[in-house]
Amino acid sequence: MATVIIGAGIIGTSTAYYLSQSDTSPSSIHLIESSPQLFASASGNAAGFLARDWYSPPSASLGRLSFDLHKKLAKEHGGYEKWGYSPSTATSLAETIGGGEDENWLGEGTSRAKAAKRIAENDDTRPVWLAPRHEKPDIIDKGDGTSQLDPYELCQFLWSECKSRGVKLHQPATATSITRDPTGALSSIHIQSTNTAEEYDIPCTRLILAAGAWTSQVFKTLFPTSKLRIPISSLAGHSLLLRSPHWPPPTTNLIPPSTNGHSTSSETTLTSTQPPCHALFTSDPIASYAPELFTRLPSGHIYIAGLNGPYPLPNLPTESVIDVEAIQTLKGTAERLLGKDQFTVEREALCFRPVTGKGVPIVGPARDQGGKGEEGVWVAAGHGPWGISLSLGTGCVMAEMVEGREVSAELVGLQL
Repeated sequence: MATVIIGAGIIGTSTAYYLSQSDTSPSSIHLIESSPQLFASASGNAAGFLARDWYSPPSASLGRLSFDLHKKLAKEHGGYEKWGYSPSTATSLAETIGGGEDENWLGEGTSRAKAAKRIAENDDTRPVWLAPRHEKPDIIDKGDGTSQLDPYELCQFLWSECKSRGVKLHQPATATSITRDPTGALSSIHIQSTNTAEEYDIPCTRLILAAGAWTSQVFKTLFPTSKLRIPISSLAGHSLLLRSPHWPPPTTNLIPPSTNGHSTSSETTLTSTQPPCHALFTSDPIASYAPELFTRLPSGHIYIAGLNGPYPLPNLPTESVIDVEAIQTLKGTAERLLGKDQFTVEREALCFRPVTGKGVPIVGPARDQGGKGEEGVWVAAGHGPWGISLSLGTGCVMAEMVEGREVSAELVGLQL
């Protein structure tokens, strides 16, 4: 059966990765991507922070599955060297932390750490890059249930594996319409190449919509008369990728800086025990937002984000326009946390995360509880700030669902 996945970001590519490992012939899997640059939005520019149990009940099972799959994939394929997979000590400088099961912290403009289940006992662990004037952060997780990676490098690995197996990529291209056979089943999808204006049909008996913040637009284009609505909107977030003379410790050899702020981690060698990565969740009373900082290895980057806003969704992620004022705010926060003249900026970015009103993703068939929907169509989008963390689990269960197999996670509460 021919499977078409619209959206070649981390959710779509993860789905293709697991589907190509199953009984489905990889050559019958098609990824459709409208952007001329792969992983140009949240998939390539996100923080890359992973958590196992920072989710509300609807997402909890998927969160555990995905975290375990990240760990397994890294162990089997050299994840530290290839995409910077590493345990990460999660810490907080915020006054209030914990409480658990708060999926709407992003919409509220507060800290991701509100979703943490518990705070571990404190110890002498302290980020070496944190300015001395700051007190020692509280520890949320010592790395047993939190990890760090470079999402762009993980995406590149997943796509490389898919490509080597025979998965087909149509890029830049858009899907403009679908065709059903006399029984009402999907039979083909019409594709238009952006570069050449060539139009063609490809077989399609199973359709997965994984276009991130653009998913609802894609659904409306392909099913203009459908009464079903996909309740996904976008929330934009700016970020900076930094380097600090204090990270990592000078006894660690780093790979050389690369273009676009992305690492070529295969060149890395370590000369000392790997230092711990850190995630720092805090507040900035001057700028009135909840910054998040994440350190990465082996690239030696520090990632800062947390400044979100209702910027209009562009037609393509490559058409996004960075807000200079937002970037200056992030730089001001970085200076207060790392110290004046204690960092350089390697990349400024703006990405658009797909969010739902309930704060949890949509993972399942394009059909509501009343049975209204589109046969042969599935949705995997709306992961908000947890797209990287939930990516592998989502890809795994989507592959299982479309093949009619028992799914590996409980998805009640993640349906339309």
